[in-house]
Amino acid sequence: MFAYYLKQTFGLLGMPLCIALLFAVLAVAWQLRGRTRAACRLYLVAALVAYLGSTRLVGDALLGPLERRYVPLSDTLAPPQIHTVVVLGSDYRPRGALSAASALDADGLVRAVEAVRLARWLGSARLIFSGGAPPGKVPVSLGYAQFARSVGVPAESFVALTGSLDTHDEARAVAGLLGSTPFILVTSAFHMPRAFWLMERAGVHAIPAPVGQRVRGMDGGVIGVLIPTSYGLYESERALHEYLGLLAMTLRLD
Repeated sequence: MFAYYLKQTFGLLGMPLCIALLFAVLAVAWQLRGRTRAACRLYLVAALVAYLGSTRLVGDALLGPLERRYVPLSDTLAPPQIHTVVVLGSDYRPRGALSAASALDADGLVRAVEAVRLARWLGSARLIFSGGAPPGKVPVSLGYAQFARSVGVPAESFVALTGSLDTHDEARAVAGLLGSTPFILVTSAFHMPRAFWLMERAGVHAIPAPVGQRVRGMDGGVIGVLIPTSYGLYESERALHEYLGLLAMTLRLD
């Protein structure tokens, strides 16, 4: 559990606005020491980081290489002889009378929908929903299961793995359940490179099925990609999170 929260903390520190805030705090420190010129430069860096990290120009540039690594599975082709679909966890916040579809975040919902679609495309595939939660929260795998039931998937057709807090744990749980049996792996396109690498390291045979591609290129024109928006900020945040994860894997820290 400590390792999980440590990873979350380092992930937050790698976000554009957090980086900008750190530069701004450093600028204040320099200003208090009378280093006005150095402080002004740091303020400028903080503003640039916040601005650039919130534009689709930078967000697309960071996210694009991750999303293009693997192509989506096309239902215009004959389905592969695979009988299992694994969908990785995202975020699930059930409250009140919300349906599972409403309680899943956007990434989780598109993963769940694609997993159900692929299972039906394959004919009689078993669905494995992955994703746990910290103490006091509901595992996202249970949200996936509830969503699957709500769209008519019979309970005997899926399994919910509730004990994994991150993708590293998910890969080990899937390896323990499936061994060398090939399966289709469903997760967000930006997350697929790291997830697929972790699956390979766990010794399982995954066929990537990336979903939720967000990079839109020049849709909206030049002005559209230069205006700071929450969409551009989200792209940059997701990309930096994945690059930090890939760096940790390269350094054998994950």
